Amino acid sequence: MNVALAQLTPTADPGRDCARVLETIGQHPEADLILFPELFIGGYPSGDPGPRSIAGDGPELVAIGEACRANGTAAVVGFTEAMPSGPCSNSAACFDTDGTVAGTYRKTHLFGPGEQAAFAPGGSMLAVRLDGLVVGPQICFDVEFPEPSRKLALAGAELLVTIAANMEPYAADHRLAARARALDNRLPHLYVNRTGSEAGFDFVGESCVIAPDGSVTAELGRDEGILEARIPVPAPHQDTQTGYLGQIRPELHVIVQDQTNGGER
Repeated sequence: MNVALAQLTPTADPGRDCARVLETIGQHPEADLILFPELFIGGYPSGDPGPRSIAGDGPELVAIGEACRANGTAAVVGFTEAMPSGPCSNSAACFDTDGTVAGTYRKTHLFGPGEQAAFAPGGSMLAVRLDGLVVGPQICFDVEFPEPSRKLALAGAELLVTIAANMEPYAADHRLAARARALDNRLPHLYVNRTGSEAGFDFVGESCVIAPDGSVTAELGRDEGILEARIPVPAPHQDTQTGYLGQIRPELHVIVQDQTNGGER
């Protein structure tokens, strides 16, 4: 699979950001899958995200679907989703190569009081087929928890994808977490992060392609760029000794040995 990770800076104008998505897709017709960062359409809001929101079936996403169809490219694009009622969602639209929206993932783990006040958390993970491959998308803070990636892997995901708007001082957290999630589940992992400064945050880039053994096979620094790579999918056959999904024992429980309460409980 040929992939392209668009490490770019949004403008806070949904129309201009959408135009850049269309331009980038058109410039990479060889890509089977192209990824854009968290909240790329409209940028990372400070306060009410409503003015930057777009509908999940609005003209911006329709145009992106048409570009995907024209190029035969699947895409994952972060945006602020206007919901019919209630708060907006921090969402990732997943387009298949025929231009259809194969699914929309809504961020389940919101970071800090700012995001928690601005967005409604999603209620489920999503595994979606893109270019014939089962892809498990996540958004930024999601990747810092082992459990979401494990749920996606157990549900049949063949590729993990994380779109992010990660900022200082958390660059090291994501460098480690992104590699760990690949190794935990012995799956390739594509991680794309935005650049630039907005809402008082400095975003750090460092997008990368990670192999199932946790090694980084391609990466960018902190400037804008498009990371192009070819990844083997599905992942090569696992060594049975390190195929963790087949060896984990879900039936185990924890014994709390607490002497202050009289011992085992």
